[in-house]
Amino acid sequence: MGIVKISDQMHENLRVAGSALSRSINAQAEHWMRVGMLTEMYPELDYREICQLLIRAELAGGLDITMASAGQLGKPTASAAEKKH
Repeated sequence: MGIVKISDQMHENLRVAGSALSRSINAQAEHWMRVGMLTEMYPELDYREICQLLIRAELAGGLDITMASAGQLGKPTASAAEKKH
């Protein structure tokens, strides 16, 4: 574990969002980092699909960038994507 320096404005954003969503500042920051990381890795997915990936990763023991980069998080199936259209 390490220390990450962020701006005062980002800290305030984390405090507000965390409070609104019943998360600690650290938990909110980690959530945003996970969502951002997966969004960069899977730009074709929407927020709902990213959240589903996070749930699958948690059930598999936690989010591991090695598994995510190898596409082993169980991306939504084509039938799930078809439901959106």
